[in-house]
Formats: sequence, C-alpha cells, structure tokens
Amino acid sequence: MKLLLAIVNNDDSARASAALTEHGFFVTKLSTTGGFLMVGNTTLLIGTEDGKVDEVKKILKKYCTTRKQAPSPTDSLGRGLRQASLPTEVSVGGATVFVLNVEDTMKI
Repeated sequence: MKLLLAIVNNDDSARASAALTEHGFFVTKLSTTGGFLMVGNTTLLIGTEDGKVDEVKKILKKYCTTRKQAPSPTDSLGRGLRQASLPTEVSVGGATVFVLNVEDTMKI
C-alpha cells in the first residue's frame, strides 16, 4: 500500500480531488502554505494500492496545471527582498507528489 502526498495549488484542488473521488480513490484535503509566493496550497492525502499509483499520478497531471503568475508587491514582506529583485512572473500550479510506503493501515 502507498500513501501519496500531493501538494497542489488551491485553484486546482477541488477539480483534482473530485476526479480522484470519481475514480474510487479516498482523498483527505489539508490546507497548507508554502512555496516562493507563500500562498495557500492544498495537500491531498491519497491512500491506494501499489498498482494504482500511476493512475493517481495521471489524474493529478490532468487536473493540476502550471501557469504563470505575477507576484504581488507584498510577497517579499518578511523576507528582506527588494521589489526590484522579484521576478516579473513565476510558474505556479502543477503538483508536487511524494509516494510513501505504508506498513499498516486500518479503518475504525
């Protein structure tokens, strides 16, 4: 059994989790923050059998798209960056997926 931790953009999380649920996967959503822009993300916890990991990855790839976004002037607050040092656009979206081995699981 595997546990996939998928960190996705908030804009993609509803569609991705709905698609995973439609395909029979159980998904738990956690609100998280991180990345260069320090914006809200969603971490999806997905438990599945070893043979279905590729199917989960394929669904995430379909619904978690990358796009360009201009950082706001307040993105540098607390980091000591000058506005002139911020890039004009950064890539956001997509998914970062960690696949972990699960030793044991039970539903109570």
